[in-house]
Amino acid sequence: MDRMYRIVEIYKNRGPAEEYSVVAIMETHVEAEEAVKKLQQSGIDLKKCSIVGKENITGEHVVGYYYAGDRIAYWGKMGAFWGGVWGLLGGSAFFLIPGVGPVLVGGTFVSAIVGALEGAAVAGGLSALGAGFYNIGVPAESVVDYETAIKGERFVVIVHGNSEEVAKAKILLEPAAREENLISA
Repeated sequence: MDRMYRIVEIYKNRGPAEEYSVVAIMETHVEAEEAVKKLQQSGIDLKKCSIVGKENITGEHVVGYYYAGDRIAYWGKMGAFWGGVWGLLGGSAFFLIPGVGPVLVGGTFVSAIVGALEGAAVAGGLSALGAGFYNIGVPAESVVDYETAIKGERFVVIVHGNSEEVAKAKILLEPAAREENLISA
């Protein structure tokens, strides 16, 4: 029988600083947005937060990402969601990742993916997305859980900070990670 567990985990970031990340899987973009609003209302600095998700491109929608002056915009089925999220979080990106598809990222996790690409850290069978998760401290054997969630059109919410900040964020994110977010181990 498979063991089931909810994925809302804290990881120590790789590197010398005492930085941590709490990573949570949300079933829908609505749940991810609600989680970010809850974090904001509780005093968590949203510049330390990220959302990662996939756009389901069916050929029925124009897909595009652009920056015009002080405004970041995204055209796609979930344009309103991504536009709102990118307005709250620092950083935004659109990546077309082989094996995963079109991935949108808002927040500081953009730097983890770009750092993986620039540092040629995409090795050991990890995609650019997987290497980004690995760079923030997710063990290689757990990276697949997050990639699978994103491939399955779920959303990953990440909060970076010191041990106290991520512990507070974990408490806030746990109720938001519903029973549907259980993954077989």
